[in-house]
Amino acid sequence: MALLKATVNCDMGEGYSLYTMGDDESLMKTIHLANIACGFHASDFQIMDKTVRLAKENSVLIGAHPSLPDKQGFGRREMAMEPDELAACFTYQVGALYGFLKRYDLKLNHVKPHGSVYGQCARDLDLARAAVSVCKTFGSDVAFVGLAGTAHVEAAKEVGVRFIPEWFADLEYSPEGKLLITKKHDPVTIDEVRRRVNNLLERREITTTAGTLPFPQGVEEVSICVHSDTPGAVEIAKAVKTMVDESNRKAGYTV
Repeated sequence: MALLKATVNCDMGEGYSLYTMGDDESLMKTIHLANIACGFHASDFQIMDKTVRLAKENSVLIGAHPSLPDKQGFGRREMAMEPDELAACFTYQVGALYGFLKRYDLKLNHVKPHGSVYGQCARDLDLARAAVSVCKTFGSDVAFVGLAGTAHVEAAKEVGVRFIPEWFADLEYSPEGKLLITKKHDPVTIDEVRRRVNNLLERREITTTAGTLPFPQGVEEVSICVHSDTPGAVEIAKAVKTMVDESNRKAGYTV
């Protein structure tokens, strides 16, 4: 069984004003893709500017991380929204980040929904189409980051957008293989993270709360997410990056 080609991504720039969330400077040195908050669940114009500059300094690909308009709940509470409303909501946020990318002569690599709306789009094809369609507004080569085996994939195929399958190293999956999105992230040990990553890369298995399940068939690459607000995020990201680099080297992949 061939090893999965892998990258590491992180949700970043999630502070606000004088308040910080995560060690973005250290995390930027351990990842390939940065998903930068666009103002609706976290961030502001100065933090967006700083986070984009950090990504450029570390040669990290930049993606937009739009959310439901819910700063109080950090975007991790579900909200009823029609597809056209969601598309406008995302366009507004990605457009804000896009301005900073233009300022620093950078390209938008991808769009990845944040928090609860990520799960809502995974279950609802109409919402997924709305979210994915925003990618084309900002360029024909802008990818969508989402969950393999969900409406994310189907929508990306329909709309004609490049899809980057994602898996989470620091979150749990239900026995049925559904991602468990929580408002606050619980601590996870480095050993547990290594076990999960090894199951994914070596065995193509998703670790759940009740064992393991096969990773969706036909998927040959994956981007592994580590959240900046998970306790010990920098150490987790370093461990994941080390495993990803070694796995890619063994398989002869270039990232």
